[in-house]
Amino acid sequence: MASSRTNPPPGTGPPPGRAAWELLLPAAAAPARGRGRALRAALREAVRSGRLGAGTRLPASRELAADLGVSRGLVTEAYEQLTAEGYLRSGRGAGTWVGDAVRAADRPARDLAPRPPGARADFRPGTPDPALFPRAAWSAAYRSVLATLENDALGYPDPRGLPALRTALAALLTRRRGVAADPERLVVCSGVAQATTLFGAVLYGRGLRAIGAEDPGSPEHTALFRAAGLVSVPLPLDTAGLAPEPLVRSGVRAVATTPAHQFPSGIAYSAERRAELLAWARAVDGYILEDDYDGDFRYDRAPVGALQGLDPERVVYTGSVSKSLAPGLRLGWLLAPGELLDELVERKRTMDLGNPALDQAVLADFIVRGGYDSQLRRCQRAYRERRDALVAALDTHFPGTEVSGIAAGLHVIARLPSRYGPEERFLRRAAEAGVALRPLTAHGAAGPRDGRVRLVLGYAQLSPARIGSGVRLLAEAVRTAGNDR
Repeated sequence: MASSRTNPPPGTGPPPGRAAWELLLPAAAAPARGRGRALRAALREAVRSGRLGAGTRLPASRELAADLGVSRGLVTEAYEQLTAEGYLRSGRGAGTWVGDAVRAADRPARDLAPRPPGARADFRPGTPDPALFPRAAWSAAYRSVLATLENDALGYPDPRGLPALRTALAALLTRRRGVAADPERLVVCSGVAQATTLFGAVLYGRGLRAIGAEDPGSPEHTALFRAAGLVSVPLPLDTAGLAPEPLVRSGVRAVATTPAHQFPSGIAYSAERRAELLAWARAVDGYILEDDYDGDFRYDRAPVGALQGLDPERVVYTGSVSKSLAPGLRLGWLLAPGELLDELVERKRTMDLGNPALDQAVLADFIVRGGYDSQLRRCQRAYRERRDALVAALDTHFPGTEVSGIAAGLHVIARLPSRYGPEERFLRRAAEAGVALRPLTAHGAAGPRDGRVRLVLGYAQLSPARIGSGVRLLAEAVRTAGNDR
C-alpha cells in the first residue's frame, strides 16, 4: 500500500482564511444532537460540489473548531470519518487535505444565487401556493369517484388516459383556451415535463437532433430536451415574440415556445408574430411546442387564446394543473397533431403504461362538476392581490424600479435602478439575508452590460404580508451592502 502523502501538492497554498469556512456555519448552528452529522454532511457536499477542490488543505481541527464555535472533538470526528470514506486524506504531522478521488457530478445550471438554508423569503418563480389547494372539494370528488367508478377502469389503462378525463379536458380547453381539442388526440401526462420529454423523444426518433428554444426562456425545456438527445438552440426574442430571421437562419425544424405569456419576459406573442411562426413551421415541415404553463392567469383582460387553435397539425399543445391545483398531482396533457399521435402514444405506453386511473377520474369529476372553474377564480383573485402587493412593495422599498410582465402569470420582471448593482454583489447580499432570488440572466439572457440588477420575481407562493416583509428584508440587506462599499 502506498504511504500517505505528507507534503502539499504542487501549486497549493496555505489553508484558506476564515471566510472560506463560512459554508459550514449553518451546520455548526444545528441542534446539538445532530451537529456532528450536519457537519460531516456539509463537508461531504463541499467536496462533492467542488467548493473544496482536490488538494485544498483544511485548517487544524483546533482552529476550525474555534472558528465554528464547536468542540474540537466534533471536527476531529468529522475529519476521521471523511478520511475513512475517501473524501479527505491525512499524514502524520502533515495536516488534512481534500483527496483527489472525488469527482463532482455534472449539474445543470441553476440559480446564480444559491438557496440559503431556511430561506426567510423565496421569490423564485414557478411555484404556486399549495395552501390554495381545494381540499374539501377534492375530497368530495374522491368519495364520489370511489363510489361510482367501474371496476374495469382500474385495469391497465389506455396510455392516452381515462376517456372520461380526456373528454372533460377537451371541453375545458376548447372553452377556456380556444384550442381545437379532440379527445382522441389528447394524451394525459405526468405534467408538462413528461409531455415535453415525449415530444423530444419522438423528434429524436424522426432523426432531428436540435430544437429551437426561446432566449431568455425556461431552463427546464433545455434539460428535458437534452435528456431526449436534442440540442437546444437559443433563439432571441423581440417585443413581439421569437425574432423571425434568427429562427429561419438556425435551420431547426422544431421550436419550444410560451406564446400566451412568454417565460420569463411576460410578453404575449403578437398576432402577426403568431402568423409568422406558423408560416415558418409549414415551410420547414416542422412543429411548435406550445407550453401553456399559466395561460389561465391574466389580470387585465381575457386570457390570450392558445396558438394551437390556429393550426392543430403544426402545434403540439401542453398544459397541466400544476399552477391551478398543485404540482404534486403530476397531471397534465398534450394535444397531438394527427401525424405524431401514434408515436407519442407508443412512447407514453413504453414509458409508464399511463397515469393512475383513480387520480384521473377524480380530476374528471372535479372539472365536470364545476370545481375546476371555481378553483381558477379563487386563484385568480389571490394571485392578483399578491401581484399588487409585490409591485407596491417594490415601489416603496426600491423606488425607481421598472416592473414589467405584470398583466398575467405568476411572476414579474423587476429592473432595479443602477445604484443597486452590480448584480453579483446584490445576489450575494440577498442570499446572506435569507432571500432567495433568481436573476434574469439565469434564463439565458445576457442582457446589456450596464451592471443593472434584473430579477424574475415569483409571488404566487407568498402571502401579501410575506411579500411585504421579504422585500423590506431585501432592501435592508442592500442598504447594509452600501455601507460596505
